[in-house]
Amino acid sequence: MTETRTLTLAEIEDLSFRALVAAGTSEANARPLAQATAATEADGVASHGLAYIPIYCEHVQCGKVDGMAKPVVSRPKPSVVAVDAATGFAHSAIDTGFEALIPAAREQGVAVLAIRNSYNCGVLGYHTHRLAQAGLVGLGFTNAPASIAPSGGSKPVVGTNPFSIAAPGPDGQPALLIDQSASTIAKSEVMKHAREGKPIPVGWALDADGNPTTDPEVGLKGSMAPSGGYKGVGVALMVELLAAAMTGATLGINASPFSGTAGGPPKTGQFFIAIDPAATGGGAFDAGISNLIEAIRSQEGAHLPGDGRGSKRIVAQTEGVAVNAATLAKVEAILG
Repeated sequence: MTETRTLTLAEIEDLSFRALVAAGTSEANARPLAQATAATEADGVASHGLAYIPIYCEHVQCGKVDGMAKPVVSRPKPSVVAVDAATGFAHSAIDTGFEALIPAAREQGVAVLAIRNSYNCGVLGYHTHRLAQAGLVGLGFTNAPASIAPSGGSKPVVGTNPFSIAAPGPDGQPALLIDQSASTIAKSEVMKHAREGKPIPVGWALDADGNPTTDPEVGLKGSMAPSGGYKGVGVALMVELLAAAMTGATLGINASPFSGTAGGPPKTGQFFIAIDPAATGGGAFDAGISNLIEAIRSQEGAHLPGDGRGSKRIVAQTEGVAVNAATLAKVEAILG
């Protein structure tokens, strides 16, 4: 049985923050990443939580990420916010961009945020969640190093490229939040199985010849299986268009991996669309989303996307999170 230790969310944030700073990250860049790490652990997405802190720290130390970077904001058009992440952490660039995006969307009705020269933004839904809390419908897209092959091919050309959409609710929290990758499973889950020496289910990844495999190491050298076959490839291409081609970020085929120390900064991108639903629906949005959700809730056994994360989040706020002891040891080793 895997040994675990229970930490509060505040302890997870503090540990993450101190490790990032110890590795050479500025406090301004470490704080939003530490906050996101705690929120991710609360949601039960351990593959994107504390387990990533040693990787982030390694990437600061090897130069794959500039821990001292300062995002640069520009406004090409009234409803367009552009941020050059300057090869720093995506979280700082997104925070900086949101400061301009949210008021622009409220004033214009819709606004977009284009981020280039960025990095892994973690759980994409964490960011769209915040747009919904601001009363906006938030759409998010982020590209990643190539790991999905085109239909009929075997050589990766696009990343797992997730998209997310969050709709505001009457209580100031998202009424609906969808967050999914273009692959059957996030690549970080396959990496997690590889680290733990566990096989992966059939359908998660393919070998170098495009055949199914249960060996995570073989899958990581091959390609990720697209969700829904050719439809998943289509989603990945859509995200690549928005998050890379539209932002001036590096295409996944040219981006260095989010793991390991080779290749320098990946310089990937993010793209967000923020919409004021009051400006588009004439006040009908609240009733529309409420009726849609009720149609799902009224069915016995039915659930909404994000229900699992939401229920775990509530428990974590009072009971903390059981964290893998080996992961904790790696993070604590950074602090000496």
